[in-house]
Amino acid sequence: MVILLFKDNMNTVQPLQTNETIKEFTMNNKDIASEDSYYPSSETGLDGPDQILPADSFTTTKIDGRVRIQLNNEDFNPISIPGLLSNTVKKYPNHIALAATPDETGHRRTYTFTEYENQIKIVAKAFIKFGLERFHGVCILGFNSPEWLFSNLGAIYAGGIAVGIYTTNTPDACQHCLQTSQANIAVVEDSKQLEKILQIRHNLPHLKAIIQYTGTPNEKDVLSWNDLIKIGEAESDDKLNEILKRIATNECCTLVFTSGTVGYPKAVMLSHDNLIHNVRSMNRTFKFKTAYEHIISYLPLSHVAAQVIDIYYCIYTVATLHFADRNALKGSLVNTLLEVRPTIFVGVPRVWEKIYFKLQSEINTGFIKTSIVSWATSQGYHYNVNKMNGNDHKHWGYIFAKWLIFNKIKTALGLDRCHHCATAAAPLSTHIKEYFLSLDIPIFEVYGMSECSGGHILSAPDHFKLGSVGRTMAGLKTKLDNPDSNGEGEICMYGRHIFMGYLNEPEKTGEALDGERWLHSGDLGKIDSNGFLHITGRIKELIITAGGENIPPIHIEELVLAELPALSNALLIGDKRKYLTILVTLKTNVNTETGEPTDDFTEETLKWLQSIGSTSKTISDVLKTHDPLVYEEIDKAIKRANTKSISNAQRVQKFQILPKDFSHATGELGPTLKLKRNVVYKKYENLIEDMYK
Repeated sequence: MVILLFKDNMNTVQPLQTNETIKEFTMNNKDIASEDSYYPSSETGLDGPDQILPADSFTTTKIDGRVRIQLNNEDFNPISIPGLLSNTVKKYPNHIALAATPDETGHRRTYTFTEYENQIKIVAKAFIKFGLERFHGVCILGFNSPEWLFSNLGAIYAGGIAVGIYTTNTPDACQHCLQTSQANIAVVEDSKQLEKILQIRHNLPHLKAIIQYTGTPNEKDVLSWNDLIKIGEAESDDKLNEILKRIATNECCTLVFTSGTVGYPKAVMLSHDNLIHNVRSMNRTFKFKTAYEHIISYLPLSHVAAQVIDIYYCIYTVATLHFADRNALKGSLVNTLLEVRPTIFVGVPRVWEKIYFKLQSEINTGFIKTSIVSWATSQGYHYNVNKMNGNDHKHWGYIFAKWLIFNKIKTALGLDRCHHCATAAAPLSTHIKEYFLSLDIPIFEVYGMSECSGGHILSAPDHFKLGSVGRTMAGLKTKLDNPDSNGEGEICMYGRHIFMGYLNEPEKTGEALDGERWLHSGDLGKIDSNGFLHITGRIKELIITAGGENIPPIHIEELVLAELPALSNALLIGDKRKYLTILVTLKTNVNTETGEPTDDFTEETLKWLQSIGSTSKTISDVLKTHDPLVYEEIDKAIKRANTKSISNAQRVQKFQILPKDFSHATGELGPTLKLKRNVVYKKYENLIEDMYK
């Protein structure tokens, strides 16, 4: 059975399962509305947790509000998160669900799905004992761990709202999350995170309990994790069962805070049905094996992508989740990869870039070795491009290269069992994707946002195209709003996974969701004739020059970065200006303790500097001497990129090298490593103005 994408006269792309060829059909807005059916599944309101309770609207901004669920004859019946886990426990009670971070001896404590559910119920009972009220928050501030999941799901079981907080948040940002969710309970990892809550506790009138899940808290009013477990174990199931009866699938269970690049982040309200429908749609596309997959948890669980994959997808597919240690993104992830050998691995672009640099430094050494690798990668690239175009013939060169090179590289990376590598949260450069493709490691993209419960469009082995983020997931819809003459418009999404609304923000909810319930992403894109979506820019990031030209910065930035691998970041300038300029950073090492970029160049950058005859060792060397060789090469790269621009207005005229690379620790990148343009503009205002004097 082949997944095809049907395109209608509104540029809607929706996956259907059929053996027929691609057809054109029409669907007007009335058809979209009339295809929805809705029925409350409970007469008493005590038939939870899988019940649907009455609702008047498809959106709400009230924490205790309910939403209608759009259903059609082919849709999945709604199910709650407790209902989903209960089903998994009944079928696979002894399958290993979680493997904690190794202890001092290297041993990982494991939990079967039965033990997983038991721990959740114990935590939920303790939360109820502490006074957790219906629809009040349980805020979790810490690195990924079984306790994080027990707290998240325990909050949901107890009728509260699960709320993840980024560990990098300041006390002020934490206060915003706790106040917005009217949190009754705060769960923190250690004394460092506890201190943030203690600083703001006097501003939190709803807060009733604080739990620290690692170490022994020094504050007398703070409970340890062992304290919580003892309290929960001593409670009967009566109150918990009574609350579970009142839960409905069309109620909010989770708040995910947006990145908040401008002002305070918005609280995205997600229902049980939002999250589970997203997982089901994802699995219809991927078709992963049940009770087989192994996944590593290391991306921040406060982000929607990590929650959907690490928590709900693992429950749905009966996968085993292995927790990395807290230094995963500082270098220890490679050790976890080698130990776990995951079958599915999701990395943000920075992770893939680090693996790329490591491979570059270790593979390409020596003339003979370099020649062999060069031959093998050409075989790998040729095979995978043919496969991408529908020809899966494995010629002898590819088979030999796979045996000689690719299998060894995958084993060295811990990816020898991995059948699906993916990237999410931010764009990954085409250059990096092509490199891994040549090593027989295709990296599949996932496109989505918090407001669509995670993923909406993705690549998979049977629908993959370089330069595209993929096709719409099964059962969901995509359209381009107000497309221009080139077919470029705003990407809009539709389906049961679309969020309930922004908590207490009806105006912003109305801006995100139009009258037909399409979610407006703010991203610009094009859909090709085969249904593949190509991201071309972001509406709010569009540069409008003094001459009135609309210019998507991401496209031009990627062109420049592709011309010179020694460049780490590029940021285009030109809004209300006569011409375009660009800020660039060179690749440097990172301080493993602080996460801040250092002044020292990476090994790869040093090799490039040597190849052009430069003796500079640090960024400071380049800037102090205004190293002519470095500036000349960057200028050449920009000129090469300019030849690929579609108009003179899109050509970069000047550039500046910044004294430091961008990072989350220094504020230029958000928690998911997305570029905060406004922060960079303000930080380097003087350098920018110098280019326009």
